[in-house]
Amino acid sequence: MSDDYKKDETQVTGVESGEGSLDDHEPPQSRGLWRDIIDGFKPAQMEKIDTTGMTEEEVQAIMMSRQPLKRKLKNRHIQMIAIGGSIGSGLFIGSGGSFKTGGPAAVIIGFAIIGFMLFGTMNALGELAVRFPISGSFSIYSVRFLDPSWGFAMGWNYALQWLVVYPLELIAAAVVINYWNYDDNGATNVNKAAWVSLFYFIISMVNVFGVRGYGETEFILSIIKVIAVVGFCIFGIVIAAGGGPNHHYIGAHYWYDPGAFANGFKGVAAVFVNAAFAFSGTELSGLAAAETANPQKALPRAVKQVFWRILLFYIVSLTIVSMLVPYTDPNLGTAADGSSSPFVIAIKNAGVSGLPSVFNTVIILAVLSVANSSVFGCSRTLTALAQVGMAPKIFKYIDREGRPMVSIMATIIFGLLCFLSAYKDYGTVFDWLLAFSGLSSIFTWGSICLCHIRFRVAMHKQGRSLDELAFKAQAGVYASWVGFGINVAVLGLQFWVALWPPGGSPDASVFFQAYLSAPVVIAFYVGHKLWTRNWKFYVRSKDMDLDSGRREVDIATLERENVEERAYIQSRSIFYRIYRFWC
Repeated sequence: MSDDYKKDETQVTGVESGEGSLDDHEPPQSRGLWRDIIDGFKPAQMEKIDTTGMTEEEVQAIMMSRQPLKRKLKNRHIQMIAIGGSIGSGLFIGSGGSFKTGGPAAVIIGFAIIGFMLFGTMNALGELAVRFPISGSFSIYSVRFLDPSWGFAMGWNYALQWLVVYPLELIAAAVVINYWNYDDNGATNVNKAAWVSLFYFIISMVNVFGVRGYGETEFILSIIKVIAVVGFCIFGIVIAAGGGPNHHYIGAHYWYDPGAFANGFKGVAAVFVNAAFAFSGTELSGLAAAETANPQKALPRAVKQVFWRILLFYIVSLTIVSMLVPYTDPNLGTAADGSSSPFVIAIKNAGVSGLPSVFNTVIILAVLSVANSSVFGCSRTLTALAQVGMAPKIFKYIDREGRPMVSIMATIIFGLLCFLSAYKDYGTVFDWLLAFSGLSSIFTWGSICLCHIRFRVAMHKQGRSLDELAFKAQAGVYASWVGFGINVAVLGLQFWVALWPPGGSPDASVFFQAYLSAPVVIAFYVGHKLWTRNWKFYVRSKDMDLDSGRREVDIATLERENVEERAYIQSRSIFYRIYRFWC
């Protein structure tokens, strides 16, 4: 690395004091509300850097460390994004299809395995994101620690995932309203395009307000989702124990009749993809690190809380559902609205009136939450790709309010596809669009685990101490190896299930709708290799950049604070020590 680059880096990586951020360029006083709004859309003011003598990789690294995104996300935002950010249609509606295909035991096993893998993955991401809190972290980590071509493929894979999910979730929110058809509610007689227009406008405005708008919206919606799931768990336990209107004890009856498995091991394998879709978005707390005021404090706590979310909001809630709804229930997986949700079916079967409508409203809010996250995830990834020359330069534009406005507008414009809801066969169109990103999360999580493994190898090869890390993954690099292995296994099992679906015969359409993501990722990877003619297939550990983009940490101060914190925790009760270990 050149001496000029090292000198420049010391000026831009000390972000704890706010260096290099937009906050350094705020006007001393307001010149009027309207004028401030207009000025806010102007390009961010950045100091020019002399890049003479730098390599292309060094220029890319310094540009990534100087992205003028505002750090407006607080600890409470990151906590709620981590806890409830990914709770959406995958859990509330998609799990119905999993129960029907796999049975209750298959659902619990499938979600538990993916959840276990994800806990290790999020610890790996937490370590990397605290060390390098840069926008578009997933693809940039792959560029730096694996291979630029693989980073290109992962970046566009992740951007396409959210780009497609955005209009799809808007339509899903409008479709869920059809649940109230049973009482001839006037709202269901309105064309879906009208509801889509309302949802589209709301989500667009939230994201135009910047990262603070995204954070506050997710904070509120996550609280609602958490309360709903906890409330359902309490309700379900009461009903299963015979506390419902008919006082009928259910217990684990449905695990024996009709049974625990619907299609044996193939049914378990089929659950993996839905579980991955239900968990997708968990990694957004890492993506938001670049816009977090203090990632060194916020991200470790958020990462630890993933365990509780997996245990309570997925494993416990789905276990309770499995006691209340048999996998042979004819309503499971038959519609896109709340009537096919196993949560709503469980409440209806209990004979409690009014409550199904309340939970269906929660489902609508959960779907809109995912749509909100889609704009955030896609726009930040596009901007990060542009910063390293892997997307059109126009996406590099960030305004004075720290908004990647061109990327946001591109995502919002693509979201206009939601108005295909007025077309009677829109479902077929979106099935194929969704196929582009069906396995996106598996590729993303696997790459995060491999990046962490390679990062630790580079730290060792370059003689760097792990004491430099403000946060270390709880299970170390071993969990990343397990997580990487599980992701590879899921890709293999999904190929098997896509080629020979449970209860069906091989069908090309079914296969590509389930597995199209894989050839798309391969096409991006090979295309980048051909375009750049860079035939190196990995970055050597001794050549990896372990410094640019990181937030400066005083090692001595960090070690002293860690010792003091450990001593304080040890002085407290056993219950507090257990709490701090997991939270």
